[in-house]
Amino acid sequence: MLMKRNWLRIIALILVAFVGLTGFGNQDGLTGDYRQDTLDVIGCLKEAIEVSKDSPDRGKLQIQTRKRIQAFAARYQRNKSVSTLSSFTIMRTALNSLAGHYSSYPNRPVPEKLRKRLEQQFARVESALQRSS
Repeated sequence: MLMKRNWLRIIALILVAFVGLTGFGNQDGLTGDYRQDTLDVIGCLKEAIEVSKDSPDRGKLQIQTRKRIQAFAARYQRNKSVSTLSSFTIMRTALNSLAGHYSSYPNRPVPEKLRKRLEQQFARVESALQRSS
């Protein structure tokens, strides 16, 4: 009985050490560095809005983009040090515009007018990030 209890403790210790050292993994693809995550999400969004309506990967890319938007918003919207930055508020406006289009018109490509506005907002976010660093 004593031997069994000791083995269970050793296994539990090894499991805790393994999870503590490796973590559960980063499922959302974000690093926690706001500046780098923002630039990565912008790159993903630029790729998504430039895809043609005939592209076979459009649906998969749209799903990926929606997941990135949700992950970015979930990670940073409650972070007070980030949510007050101008780059974040502009980024949220762009994310909401694109997510709204995907929700309302899932089978249609991004219209030219929205694409131009998103590109302008992305440029403003990038310049705000450069100013703050």
